[in-house]
Amino acid sequence: MNAKTLTQSFNFQSTTVRPTMQRTLMMSMIALSMGGMSVAAQAQTQQQTEIEQLRQEVQALRGLIEQQKVQNTQTANAIANVQRSSASPSPILKTAKGAEFNLYGNVRLDASYQVEGSSRDLPYNHINAVALEGNNESSDRLRSTLSATRLGLDFKSPVGDQDVNGKIEVDFLGGSNFDNLRIRHAYLNYGNWLIGQTWSNFAIPDYMPETIDALAFVGGAVKRTPQVRHTTKFSPQTNLVVAAEDPKDATISQRLPALTARLNHQFADNLNVSVRAMGHEKRVNSEEEMAWGVGVGAKYEVVPGTTLKADYYHVKGDSSFVSFANKGVAVTALNDKGAITADSRIAAQSEFDSIMVGITQKFTDQIHGTLGYGYMSFDKDPNYIAATSDKTSINKDLWQGWANIFYSPRKPLSFGLEYVYGERTALEAVNGSKTGEDNRINAVAIYNF
Repeated sequence: MNAKTLTQSFNFQSTTVRPTMQRTLMMSMIALSMGGMSVAAQAQTQQQTEIEQLRQEVQALRGLIEQQKVQNTQTANAIANVQRSSASPSPILKTAKGAEFNLYGNVRLDASYQVEGSSRDLPYNHINAVALEGNNESSDRLRSTLSATRLGLDFKSPVGDQDVNGKIEVDFLGGSNFDNLRIRHAYLNYGNWLIGQTWSNFAIPDYMPETIDALAFVGGAVKRTPQVRHTTKFSPQTNLVVAAEDPKDATISQRLPALTARLNHQFADNLNVSVRAMGHEKRVNSEEEMAWGVGVGAKYEVVPGTTLKADYYHVKGDSSFVSFANKGVAVTALNDKGAITADSRIAAQSEFDSIMVGITQKFTDQIHGTLGYGYMSFDKDPNYIAATSDKTSINKDLWQGWANIFYSPRKPLSFGLEYVYGERTALEAVNGSKTGEDNRINAVAIYNF
């Protein structure tokens, strides 16, 4: 092949190859472009898929949050309903005018085995008048009663923007033989005012160590009086309660109510203190004497489950508030039945100090017990002694100590057992003895409803 032919052949090949290469190159670029577009499309599709998944997850999370809100609301409502039901049971009766009533009470059996002590046929405390040693003592006797069984009614009624609250409670410890129906509490409470009969503002049971005996022990007071009471609240921890009370003192005639005041203060979550005062005019015919008294009580929770209580009184001229005291006034010229006559006058006033202390221990949710001690000491006023015909009825001092245990196997049921020993010392002896003994075992069974 010559040079010309070779040149022509090369040119032909070059001409033939160039279009082919161009086409190949173009096809490659198109393929590359389409591949890039495909990758971009795939990336966009994947991104949209991820966005949609994220949107679904957000929606699911919102659903969970809304569901949790509903559950929290339901739980809060349930808790509130439980708290309301615990604080105030559903009324058993509601009148057309909106008054609500709740019935409560208990069936209570008291029993006492008297080793030595009172000849009185009652299983309750009578320490101030137990028989002196060797003189008509009553030994080895069993007594029982259901007279302390209670029935109560709590009620409230809306009046304006407030409620009128009230209580009516009765038991069967009335009358001289303690076997008649009597009113324990009957009062109305509106705002800061209370009108009716309830615990005395002066002789309150709040600081009295627990006892099985329904009449309490030496140094205690279970006095309920008709009264008008007002409470002034200075702070959540401090309040002042003042009252005009009718102490129903049968030993004198009365023209004015007793005035009482009580200042309560909570020093800490585990310490409460109460300071009290009382003043009352004692009147016999035209003679007048002022009776007065002061008291202080404290309740201290040493540790959870262990509580100390103490109550102290100093009283002159009154026996109507604090239990087991000598008569507040000695009156001369009484008739044969001991009643005041036109010639009667006040000869002297009695004066005494009393104290009661005790510790209560909670052992389990079902078992707790108390150790307690009470003491009363009376002044020996010669005028008072001279004006009293039966000097064996005047006491120089009284004391009692007790120990009890309570067991509540189920919430409505409670059982208690208690041992008490005490003595009284009279100002005058009978057959050479000035001392009377109270030695007994008490038991109680209570069903609350």
